[in-house]
Formats: sequence, structure tokens, C-alpha cells
Amino acid sequence: QVQLVESGGGLVQAGTSLRLSCVASGRIFTIKSTAWYRQAPGKQREWVATITSGGIPDYADSVKGRVTISRGNDQNTAYMHMTMNSLKPEDTAVYYCNADHLFGTSWGQGTQVTVSS
Repeated sequence: QVQLVESGGGLVQAGTSLRLSCVASGRIFTIKSTAWYRQAPGKQREWVATITSGGIPDYADSVKGRVTISRGNDQNTAYMHMTMNSLKPEDTAVYYCNADHLFGTSWGQGTQVTVSS
């Protein structure tokens, strides 16, 4: 019912910035909130940030002050951006977009972010 596609990952140096994007299609009018999660090698997936359909953001303590999340809609798609500043090697992970909607939860396929020291 809701499909998600992430983009924007890559290999970057510590201290730089990166912008991740997530495009939602399908029944976007049913989306209640969208979020970013990440999973580092050998670790469990962890929550990074959420933004509600009303535009209210929330951030994990590990990224607070370094991350900004925003959202918007076009006619047939919804999008969410996350700008990450002052990147650290410990930010290296696969980043997943998540949408909480009336039919349940959807996940994207993930985008790899690698931060070199």
C-alpha cells in the first residue's frame, strides 16, 4: 500500500555532511509518520529520527544536534529528507526509511552510508 525508496548514501569522510532522501508512493495519504532507522554491521537496527505527518520531528540522542529531518508532498508522492552533519565513523550503517500508515508499516530497501576516519 505504501512503497518506499531511499537514496543518497555513499562513502564520505568524517566531519562532512550527507543528505538522505526517501520517496513514498502508493497510498501516501494514509501515512501517519515517517522515520529513519539504521543498522550497523553486527548490531541491531536502531531508530534515528521521526517526522509526523504534521511535520513534528524527533531525534535519537545519538544524532540530536547533528541531524535535521524534513518532509513534503507532491501530487502522487511524499518525500522525506534527512541531513546529517559532522558525520562520525560510528554513523556507518545501512539507513532504512520507514512509514507508519493505516495499513501497517512499510520499509525501504536501505541505503549504505560509510564514514571514513
